[in-house]
Amino acid sequence: MTPILILGAGRMGGAVLDGWREAGAFAPVELMIRDPQPSPPALAAAQDGARLNPPDPDLAEAKTVLLAVKPQLWREVAAEVAPWLAADAVIVSVAAGVRADDIARAFNGRCVARVMPTTAAAIGQGTASLYADDPAALARAHALFEPLGAVVDLTDEAQMHAATAVSGSAPAYLYAFIESLEAAGVAAGLPPKQASRLARSTITGAAALLARSGEEPAELRRQVTSPGGTTQAALDVLLGETGLQVLLREAVAAAVRRSKTLGA
Repeated sequence: MTPILILGAGRMGGAVLDGWREAGAFAPVELMIRDPQPSPPALAAAQDGARLNPPDPDLAEAKTVLLAVKPQLWREVAAEVAPWLAADAVIVSVAAGVRADDIARAFNGRCVARVMPTTAAAIGQGTASLYADDPAALARAHALFEPLGAVVDLTDEAQMHAATAVSGSAPAYLYAFIESLEAAGVAAGLPPKQASRLARSTITGAAALLARSGEEPAELRRQVTSPGGTTQAALDVLLGETGLQVLLREAVAAAVRRSKTLGA
């Protein structure tokens, strides 16, 4: 499956490069990186032996192509690269909302797998939703992303929109929640530094407990909620008629709509 050609080494492509480097998943000499503005992870990989912006004829060596450019740029990049690729090269795309059939046509009928990863791939704690109707392409996507964290196979490409909204975009939801919790702590009288440390360490600790315990989130919530106590008072607001459940349904629905638009 190597050499691997990475098209785009920005936020997501760079996270993948960092994760592979930390996991020792692929030797740098097995990587080719094409990006007009190389990110620090791309430059680090190049220093270790990866080929950065190799000449077009070298692209024919690639067995796997990771398409990691922004969804708005993918067609332009495909048009530049597709004529140089080997016929058996497999395309693995992380472009949000872009359909596998459209990618396959742009890459002259080559096999395609779609992946919706998260940037925690950089530290081996990523989550990746995978879809391919070709078993070989799906296996190739597994090989790329299993070293970077958890992988979830989807049985229908239409599910990728929901996976994008629930997983791919969700780190931003959590960061926004922490921002808001810090601001609420300051409003309640805490100094900003203390509010920040309390909010961040509490959230990361709770997430670690969820991962390690195997308990359902609802059960862990019940365990720390005394009837009539302070937590219950807060949850009455958060889980009220206009609370988190309603807001998250609306947020996920908005992300799904945008994902469909990107793929149009």
